[in-house]
Amino acid sequence: MTVNSLDFIRQEDFLPNLCTGQAVFHLVIVGELLAIALLMAGASLGGLSWYRFGLVSMMVQWIVLASAACLCPLRGWFRRLSPELAGGISYTIVLCITAVFSAVGVIAQASGRGEPEWYMVFCNVIIAAVFAGVVLRYFYLQQQLRNQQNAELQSRIQALQSRIRPHFLFNSMNSIASLIEIDPELAERTIEDLSDLFRASLSEPGLVTLDKELDLCRRFSRIEELRLGDRLTVKWNISGHIKEAVLPSLLLQPLVENAIYHGVQPLPEGGVVDVDVHVTGGDVQLAVSNPLPQEPPSGRKTQGNGIAMDNMKRRLEAYYGAKARIFIVAQAGRFSVQLQFPASVDKNNANAEG
Repeated sequence: MTVNSLDFIRQEDFLPNLCTGQAVFHLVIVGELLAIALLMAGASLGGLSWYRFGLVSMMVQWIVLASAACLCPLRGWFRRLSPELAGGISYTIVLCITAVFSAVGVIAQASGRGEPEWYMVFCNVIIAAVFAGVVLRYFYLQQQLRNQQNAELQSRIQALQSRIRPHFLFNSMNSIASLIEIDPELAERTIEDLSDLFRASLSEPGLVTLDKELDLCRRFSRIEELRLGDRLTVKWNISGHIKEAVLPSLLLQPLVENAIYHGVQPLPEGGVVDVDVHVTGGDVQLAVSNPLPQEPPSGRKTQGNGIAMDNMKRRLEAYYGAKARIFIVAQAGRFSVQLQFPASVDKNNANAEG
């Protein structure tokens, strides 16, 4: 059963999320650079002044941050609009905010000094029109690039999930056929395991609980143990609250599959696959190790393992960003893939969200 599906993988935003801590920091820096540019442009007229810089900086920051605060709640609405209409509304919002704050500033400066200089409101709006057009266009193009990358990532995830090696299916069916008369109960259980594997492979990508993923891996390993017999041994070392932790579906199963296919199956004597799963301190630590793979007699390395690893890295980046870590260790005759990532997914902090 799928616990949750990340909506940001399927939905296309018009603008990035401007209310994250990183985005606000970048906006503040851009605002300060803009304030410096405006101050330097007017330096020949009134000279450099820290007082004037403070006023300009405060005005720019208020406009920039207020615009971001107004645009953030509208991201969901913008998804339903055309890019032209969403861009026009965003542009208008920034100009209106500029006009309001400029008017307030003009009134405050004119207090007790005479008539307000309303032409400054017009000048500020013209300046904002130029810079807002450039910045909004940049944000739009940046988000469209993210949307394209997310679409490609989604296709890769679906391709990975629907990838079932033909030899695995054929071997499983042959094993079931041979068991029907000898051990009908085992044949029935194997059919159930195989159907669950297909159901998970054809389901929509999303998040599942760790215990569900482990159950799927056990079903897969039972089918492979039936095929390889005493040549395959899978050892499970599990600790922590696996029912509360979540992870992308079919993340661990391909690692177990590759460990058996590339590490154990080529060896005449077989080998042991170790699966270590620990949930501690809000993090999930996974490790799958197998005998060090041997190169095929032809001398050509298989590409399946590399493709699966590349897909896994991209999926982890989409869900966890820099919080996910991957280590590949080959030593003492063992090949090990180790993963570490948070036990829960925060949509607001996920890298693929934007």
